Amino acid sequence: MIEALFNQPNYLTAKKTLDAVALRQEAISNNLNNLETPGYKRVDLAPNFEQELARAASANDAGEISSLKPTLAVDTSSIPSSKDGNTVHLEAELMKMNQNAMTHALETQLISGALAKMRLAITGH
Repeated sequence: MIEALFNQPNYLTAKKTLDAVALRQEAISNNLNNLETPGYKRVDLAPNFEQELARAASANDAGEISSLKPTLAVDTSSIPSSKDGNTVHLEAELMKMNQNAMTHALETQLISGALAKMRLAITGH
């Protein structure tokens, strides 16, 4: 019975988004750590994950949402700005880090709100 509450498509989508946010934060951290490493290629969340999650969420398919797993991939759209071949740009990484933090805050609020409603329904307060 209680499992059904945690298998709602909206809840699962927010949870998967938080998984992706954590993985993206790891990628940003690695990118910043390798800012001056010659030949380093920037990594980010695989672009197909966000598209697949949006498609599964719009279809309201809890099973498909649950089966999705965010992964990292080399960012093929990033180009080197120097002769050493490194494709990490400090300003872009800092901007992505801020965007990622805002996404984390939003998704955390959504999940916290859902859990607060559940607590209210169970306890009456």
